[in-house]
Amino acid sequence: MPSVSMHPETGGSLQQGLHQDGRRLTPQRRRILELFESLGGGRHLSAEDVHHQLLDRELRVSLATIYRTLRLLVEMGFLQELQTSNGSQFELADAEHIRHHHLVCVRCGRTEEFESEEVLNAGLQASNKFGFDLIGSSLTVRGICPQCR
Repeated sequence: MPSVSMHPETGGSLQQGLHQDGRRLTPQRRRILELFESLGGGRHLSAEDVHHQLLDRELRVSLATIYRTLRLLVEMGFLQELQTSNGSQFELADAEHIRHHHLVCVRCGRTEEFESEEVLNAGLQASNKFGFDLIGSSLTVRGICPQCR
């Protein structure tokens, strides 16, 4: 079975990736990525959460800039976006990211991560069938958590 290639890069590759696309590595972009890296994998933040975290660290970045930067970092493979009932949440993408998925409560937004080789295998089979190179695989299961029943 073919291997799964991952695009997420960190540190200096952000600057290289932006430069190749004709974009600059602004201090704001660096701060946002560094925030996610400092929190580590598995932390899901909304744009508003990012804004508050940066303000708590006395780093001023406008909310509009945060929204644009989050989209850019998702496009580049540094972050993954997760749609919840409370809006978009973002988390740091890493090599292990392809192996975990999300269970989201549609009422309160509680998010639990889980792993499933079956989901990864289904993604690999589908990509092979249509001649794709698999970059990532993500499943979001929506339900109602025990506290919201």
